[in-house]
Amino acid sequence: MSQILWQPSEEAVAASQMTAFAKAAGVDLQGPDNGYDALWQWSIENREQFWSLLWDFTGVIGDKGDRCLIHDVMPGASWFPDARLNFAENLLAHRGDQAAILFRGEGGNRQVISRDELVEQVRLMRGAMQQWGIKPGDCIAGFLPNCPAAVVGMLAASSLGAVWASCSPDFGVAGVLDRFSQIQPKVLLAADGYLFKIRRFDCCEKLDAIIAGLPTVENVVMLPFTDDDAVRAWRRAGNAAGEGPQPTRHTWAEALDVAPATKLEFEQLPFNHPLYVMFSSGTTGQPKCIVHGQGGTLLQHRKEHALHCDLREGEKLFYYTTTGWMMWNWLVTALAGGSTIVLFDGNPFRPSAAALWDMVASEGIEVFGTSAKYLDACKKADLTPASTHDLRRLRSILSTGSPLVPESFDWIYELVKSDLMLASITGGTDIVSCFALGCPIAPVRRGELQKRGLGMAVEVWGEPEQSLVDDPGELVCTKPFPSMPTGFWNDSDGSRYQEAYFDFYPGIWRHGDWVELTKDGGLIVYGRSDATLNPGGVRIGTAEIYRQVEQFDAVEEAIVIGQDTGDGDQRVVLFLRLGSDQELTEDLVARIRSEIRANATPRHVPSVILAVEDIPRTRSGKISEIAVRDVVHGRKIKNTEALANPEALEFFRDRL
Repeated sequence: MSQILWQPSEEAVAASQMTAFAKAAGVDLQGPDNGYDALWQWSIENREQFWSLLWDFTGVIGDKGDRCLIHDVMPGASWFPDARLNFAENLLAHRGDQAAILFRGEGGNRQVISRDELVEQVRLMRGAMQQWGIKPGDCIAGFLPNCPAAVVGMLAASSLGAVWASCSPDFGVAGVLDRFSQIQPKVLLAADGYLFKIRRFDCCEKLDAIIAGLPTVENVVMLPFTDDDAVRAWRRAGNAAGEGPQPTRHTWAEALDVAPATKLEFEQLPFNHPLYVMFSSGTTGQPKCIVHGQGGTLLQHRKEHALHCDLREGEKLFYYTTTGWMMWNWLVTALAGGSTIVLFDGNPFRPSAAALWDMVASEGIEVFGTSAKYLDACKKADLTPASTHDLRRLRSILSTGSPLVPESFDWIYELVKSDLMLASITGGTDIVSCFALGCPIAPVRRGELQKRGLGMAVEVWGEPEQSLVDDPGELVCTKPFPSMPTGFWNDSDGSRYQEAYFDFYPGIWRHGDWVELTKDGGLIVYGRSDATLNPGGVRIGTAEIYRQVEQFDAVEEAIVIGQDTGDGDQRVVLFLRLGSDQELTEDLVARIRSEIRANATPRHVPSVILAVEDIPRTRSGKISEIAVRDVVHGRKIKNTEALANPEALEFFRDRL
């Protein structure tokens, strides 16, 4: 049994929205972990009642209809088939002069947008889109930093029933076209550039190339994010950008002045009407275009914010993300509960390694979300926020992107704050939400995700229908849930959707995570199941090795793969990115092997340990084990545009 690091007080449990929901459901919260497991079991056994009650409890605006679920199979389930609602209407329900968005940029700029100001900007942008002929089902693309304009664009699109897709401006031209060309957007919202490490990156030339590759775009809106003069010059270029018909170019201010004054209205849409197209990382080929519906996204996010985060009206939620990662979509939905969403764009280590902690303290942020890699980097930088920052308002830290190692749990409770809920979470773009996450009425156990999400029939399987406890296996979901994708874009027969999730265990969602369900109902994540190692025929999660290696001060980052030996077996190969003044000595190699052997098993010990200058990662910051594995085996990488630093792959070529 893992060590308990935090327990909610009796008063906090009693006052939580989770407890209030349990009372509304008629569930008696008795037993271990304040009865959460009983509530979870009820939510699985009574899914229709659970999701219907959640609609009412969270105050969803719309017509719920009489039916909750038809065709209770995967794929093919249909939730709330008679419902009508609008996602943007729910997010803009709170009015007044309270802050809706707080934006902070790397260069020190700060902007606050009130609820009424946000409504007004959405009204104006919606009017422009309507004037341009945008109808329900049309696609709007955002090539934007994590700034208020991205939120405005998404809400304006949603109010009309248009479909929103976005990626961050650090993507290259090919990466953007790999994504947006598949959905054929009619409107493109973009920025002139972005800042990173106090350096301006101009996007105007890149934008011209993107426009040339998107013939369906009829109107382009340029946001002056870094340089007003650059925007004006781009606007003046007009049709000179290329031969043939060109989309109409607008500055952001011009777009907001396109249409005459009109009332902000909201198209009432079916529950499964497309809201977002989300893109898979694309490291194994062209990115999949995953479609998420209006109602399922809203209902799932409201559950996670209100019940699992216990987020309240007026509180501040910050997640360090870009517009190209699903955590942006998750963050923005917090507007529906009356929370202030905090947006940050730039390098989280500028002007110092404590930059985000400075912001959390100065802005009084209650819930702070980030990646496990960021928290590990703070630990390696010897930060001690508990002694250097006023974190009295901070009551929860959320972590995702990769498994959070137990030692990072220790660092947070010892050197950040002892009295907070540390919620390591897992889910992803595929469901635009979580399978397992925090629970404000249950304890935090070292190295574990607290609980499976309400309404999510998550199990761990080995063989089909072999449910495992305290033994690693595949993360599966055995029953439908509302935030399942409505399908893939351009997948008319559903074959790609079927293959992605339901072929491995027919009729069962197989997510691709290698995990362990504990007797206490927590979850331990070992890594992606398609990246697990298999030396001697025994499957090993990569996180078990990273946990040991990354405790060494000399190691900045690591990546481990299984290399085929030609006789049906594998050997474990470990690559290390060391600190600038460090060398991979025989002593360091011996100490790493000894640590892995002592704290894991002999099978975990790498046969080969090599140093590399950099490690490839996706644009959301996840290391790409599959890309490295393919390079080592001489296989072609199908889509290097999905990587933030594809040049790093050269450090692995011909090394073994």
